[in-house]
Amino acid sequence: MSGRGRLALAAFAATLMASCSMLPLVDPVSWLVQAAFLLAVQCGVGVLGRRVPLPRLLTAAAQALVMVVLLTVAFAREQAVAGVLPGPQALRQLVDLLTAGGEDVGRYAIPAPATPGIRLMLVGGVLLVGLLVDTLAVTFRSAAPAGLPLLALYSVAAGLAEGSAGWLWFLLAACGYLLLLLAEGRDRLSQWGRVFAGAARPRGSSAGLDTTGGGRAAAPVRTGRRIGAVALGIALVVPAALPALDGGLLAGAGGGGGRGGGGGTISAVNPLVSLQDNLNQPENRQVMSYRTDASSPGDFYLRILALDQFNGNEWRASTRKLQDVPKRLPTPAGLSSSVAVAEIRSTVSASASYKQTYLPLPYPASEVRIGGRWRFEPEGRTLVGDDGETTGGAQYTVTSLDVQPTSDQLARAGAVPPELLREYTQVPDSLPKVVARTADEVTKGAANSYERAVKLQDYFSTDGGFRYDTSVDSGTGSAAIARFLKDKQGFCVHFSFTMAAMARTLGIPARVAVGFTPGSAQADGSYSVGLRDAHAWPELYFEGIGWTRFEPTPTRGSVPSYTLPDAPTGDAADPARPEADASAPVAATPSASESCPAQMRKQGECGQSAAPGAAAPTDPGAPTGTVLGVAAAVVVVLLLPLLPMFWRLRARARRLGSSGGRTPADTTARTLAVWREVTDTAWDHGIPPDEALTPRRAAERLVRLGRLDTEAADAVHRVAGAVEQVLYAPEPRPASGLAEDARAVRTGLALSAGRPARLRALLAPRSSVRVAWALSRRRTALSARFHLPPRPAWTRRPSRQEG
Repeated sequence: MSGRGRLALAAFAATLMASCSMLPLVDPVSWLVQAAFLLAVQCGVGVLGRRVPLPRLLTAAAQALVMVVLLTVAFAREQAVAGVLPGPQALRQLVDLLTAGGEDVGRYAIPAPATPGIRLMLVGGVLLVGLLVDTLAVTFRSAAPAGLPLLALYSVAAGLAEGSAGWLWFLLAACGYLLLLLAEGRDRLSQWGRVFAGAARPRGSSAGLDTTGGGRAAAPVRTGRRIGAVALGIALVVPAALPALDGGLLAGAGGGGGRGGGGGTISAVNPLVSLQDNLNQPENRQVMSYRTDASSPGDFYLRILALDQFNGNEWRASTRKLQDVPKRLPTPAGLSSSVAVAEIRSTVSASASYKQTYLPLPYPASEVRIGGRWRFEPEGRTLVGDDGETTGGAQYTVTSLDVQPTSDQLARAGAVPPELLREYTQVPDSLPKVVARTADEVTKGAANSYERAVKLQDYFSTDGGFRYDTSVDSGTGSAAIARFLKDKQGFCVHFSFTMAAMARTLGIPARVAVGFTPGSAQADGSYSVGLRDAHAWPELYFEGIGWTRFEPTPTRGSVPSYTLPDAPTGDAADPARPEADASAPVAATPSASESCPAQMRKQGECGQSAAPGAAAPTDPGAPTGTVLGVAAAVVVVLLLPLLPMFWRLRARARRLGSSGGRTPADTTARTLAVWREVTDTAWDHGIPPDEALTPRRAAERLVRLGRLDTEAADAVHRVAGAVEQVLYAPEPRPASGLAEDARAVRTGLALSAGRPARLRALLAPRSSVRVAWALSRRRTALSARFHLPPRPAWTRRPSRQEG
């Protein structure tokens, strides 16, 4: 097998080994077999293209085209032209699958099922990374940069997956990258070992070693060691520096922060889209049970966390600092001593199958006694599992406050602190104007924020003609809110998110709480909370009372007494409050009816749409064209700084890859192209060309300034002699081996230059200014015809004194 063939095989193996880090994310893992087969076909096309040989960019383009064809055959065969060619319908099908895959990523927990969308994302990602690795390492013979796409693939997997065996996937990916580096080193040594070895070796020394330095390894060996050390260091540091990802497929059992006092953060997660696979079960499986001494169990909501950021696409929880759980939780923000408060004591037992990072608590909790590793987030007053701690099988005791404000106290609430008002009244620019306009119309005539909040609640629950319906398309973004106001049908996600957004437009601080309604009373006096009791509701802030619950969703939960006209707290005749039947195991609800239609259960409601892990698909988001346009713009911005490098690589390949030709003109052109390559290589390494010198004098200058060794110096003089032959000899004699001499000169300059100079020569070659000179010549020609203004000074060729 040739050296390039071994390098292609190593690129295939490195990509496949790095792809193994994605195995814990999806079950079953059969997608990897499909990805390996398609990747082998793609790499085979690259091998054939290089053997033809095709130009480098054309080889990469052919592989990219084959990748699209392979994905079309694998995932959109029915829509493809003749079952193979990717026509418009096939491309539309692939886009639809990618969109569905993005929704599935947010819907399922790890390990997610291998849906067609997720499978396309995995296989397509492996093929794309394989294309980049093969193009960089094999086509352009630069294996070191090929580690970047491999690192990106591993970093994504490391960010999504959690588990104690993660180091195994890192080790496998690192071995694949080192295998690629070794294959490239062997290929280079097989061709340029004599050149890289530097000065003549003593007799008896090995071909790849320089023993003149007391047994020190030769340059290629030392360089290989350095590259390996740097690559391993980057692979270790970058994943550790990346932020943790949570939510949906991104959510695992891991905690939300590190250990130690005051350390760690809680990531911005969306609990509406996790554990979809469990919550879509048709039966109302119990997730926890509790006992409480609350006087009004109908108001005993179990709150998990609050979503306080609205970016236009979804409501999310902010990233907050965590701290150790204090023995006594601090007094709730904004709560005045003049408000009546009763202390409640409750004991909660979570089912072993209910594994969530956030601990369900009545709000506001004042003391929590629980074993395990838990952290406290003060702003939302939530407890977050640390280092893999979850609620599975947890038993804990909670002391909470039953805040009992009066309508008069809410109406006379003080001014909201400016920093809190600024944070919790933000709305995105994408929010349709109909939201604020409707809020103004509904609350017209209200004298204060409390009356506005009650009018909003009544508008959704009774007065506005809204219908509770889980068969409508779900969504949490601006478009979904506008659609909900127009169609007037939805479930708790729509009601709570829309009311919170409208409250913010009115200047009332608002957020959305996620958790469970009180559940069903049991014969033994306990309460059972099932999947269908999952719920979302808005919380509005009033100075002196703090964050206050409202209930805009009809037929769900209980309407707070302080929002009802002339209704005393704890009125047993209140029709909006559930009544517990101690003689029956099935509660008189707030739990959803057991006769809930299957379609409603499938949509994630009947109480199971808004809890952490509930099914609440997000907005479709931006149009596909916009997403593709933004992605293309990002790619252009990333590749723009690399254009000089790509131009230089292409120019070198064209100059050194041309054939000798059959005519003297062809021989002259090829010899001058090689000489141009030699002078440009020297220019890239800091030796500007001097066109006033003869080829012989220029060669002597290059050897002197470049501090070239004997072999590189001889190569420069051979090329210079060939140039003098074709320029001045009556009958030029064609020279052979000029391309190898040019490569030897480049190697000698790289060895004598420092590391910054080598990087500068690769990434920002000075000779790429020839492109600007060429454009300047064209501008000069056009200016004579169209009388254009003079060209900028930076585009003019420097004089000899300018260097």
